Amino acid sequence: MAASTATFKNTATRLSLAMERTNQWVFSQEIPTDLLVEVGGASFNLHKFMLVAKSNYIRKLIMDKKDGTELERIDLSDIPGGAEIFEKAAKFCYGVNFEITVHNVAALRCASEYLQMNDKYCDGNLAGRTEDFLSQVALTSLSGALVVLKSCENLLPLAEDLNIIKRCVDVATTKACNEANFPSRSPPNWWTEELSILDICFFGKVITSMKGRGAKGLTIASAIITYTERSLPDLVRDHSGSNAIKQESSNIRVQQRELLESIVALLPPDKAVFPISFMCCLLRTAIFLGASNSCKTELEKRISAILEHVTVDDLLITSYTYDGEKLFDLESVRRIIAGFVDKEKNVAVFNGGDFKEVCSAATQRVAKTVDAYLGEIAVHSELSISKFNGIANLVPKAARKVDDDLYRAIDIYLKAHPNLDEIEREKVCSVMDPLKLSYDARLHASQNKRLPVQIVLHALYYDQLKIRSGVDDRKAPDAISTRNQLQADVSLARENEALRTELLKMKMYLSDMQKSGSSNSLGTTSAATKGVKKQTKFFSSMSKTLGKLNPFKHGSKDTSHIDDVGVDLTKPRRRRFSIS
Repeated sequence: MAASTATFKNTATRLSLAMERTNQWVFSQEIPTDLLVEVGGASFNLHKFMLVAKSNYIRKLIMDKKDGTELERIDLSDIPGGAEIFEKAAKFCYGVNFEITVHNVAALRCASEYLQMNDKYCDGNLAGRTEDFLSQVALTSLSGALVVLKSCENLLPLAEDLNIIKRCVDVATTKACNEANFPSRSPPNWWTEELSILDICFFGKVITSMKGRGAKGLTIASAIITYTERSLPDLVRDHSGSNAIKQESSNIRVQQRELLESIVALLPPDKAVFPISFMCCLLRTAIFLGASNSCKTELEKRISAILEHVTVDDLLITSYTYDGEKLFDLESVRRIIAGFVDKEKNVAVFNGGDFKEVCSAATQRVAKTVDAYLGEIAVHSELSISKFNGIANLVPKAARKVDDDLYRAIDIYLKAHPNLDEIEREKVCSVMDPLKLSYDARLHASQNKRLPVQIVLHALYYDQLKIRSGVDDRKAPDAISTRNQLQADVSLARENEALRTELLKMKMYLSDMQKSGSSNSLGTTSAATKGVKKQTKFFSSMSKTLGKLNPFKHGSKDTSHIDDVGVDLTKPRRRRFSIS
């Protein structure tokens, strides 16, 4: 509101000054005026014969008066450039000197066309003078062409019809391409600052023309980056993701959204010419401004194509609002990572490889970055388990040589969400492979009370297995062979548990037999002998059962030479490989 008031005051001041100056040199003619010309809020008392001598348009208005009365008033409010430009056109009619500059030459050229002040009507007229200035002065440099092009924003469509815009765009394109290839000033990209003064419509015309002339992608990208940072400074210059921005009105946000969508539409097809940090800032801006789905999709695809160069800060830029405290909807990040993984899968299949077994170095870098990224966002209470796991599972497991970074992210998440039950904690930990933790990570996990019991047992049992097998437990484990060994040992533990159960049953039976024997000590010898035979028969049957349950009789060097007969069943044998 304050800016509008100031603009109105400045306009009124200029109009009053224009009328005052005009009156001074008109009244100096010492001839009474006979025509009042109104242009907007300004009024000019002029002489008909001075205007008719140069302007065919005014001559026609006067001559076409059919009622026989003289024309005393003319309304020229729709003249290009308004009162200020009409004042200069009137001065030209009176022969008063004034300055033609790059700022007003386009408006004067349009006004001369409007007033029909061309050379066909009068030699050396205003149209010819402005054309000479354009060709000989204004359009001889990049800065001059851009200033003239900038001044044409309020002169449409007449400036377009007079071919002024096309001439300015052609000159600007040629000069900009030459400066990009052979810089004449320092810094070398000074010309991108010059382009940033244009409206997005004219800027787009220049960029399109540069593409048509075969300008390099890096040249186009340099101009677009500078223009974007100058046009949306509060939205794209802050790469930290932590500074708040002031709330703008809805109209300003609509203008910013349309500007951003127009900029994205100008991006060259080469996706690798832009820094990924800049693309992430554009995507965050698109999310913040509520840009169209096509705009956001285009940015996501471009980020996916160069995701191997991403850093944690880049992903956080895309994830956080401008206050740095709240997370955006993480669907954009999920689609970016998924797009990159799909691209790598297609490359692996094209090269005849197996993506599940061998991952590229780029995929491994992305996996490490994603794990670190999960550790940063895990502190937010609004982050659900499904979203956390969804992002973690996007990265192929083969891309992680060790799961230490992922374990750190899981531990942070569990610490930030202390109210999770056992099942929910197990679900969070399901994205991690405990067998791919380093020694230090396993040591930490074995003492971590936040982890579910199953993960702690995995860590403890894994170290026990490595120590027993005589392998240096500080070396990176072979996950596949270790997992197979663990499954075999779990099966062995179950068999040993069944064996121990049978032994306990046998001991209970022997105890019962001893009690029965002491109570029947006065029995006959034949009865005792019969009882011994029955007991011997039971021992034999039990030995056969134990022999079937023995997990070591096929290949165990410790027990293969021991017969089932004659074993002291009152003391179960110690087994090296039992974990009971």
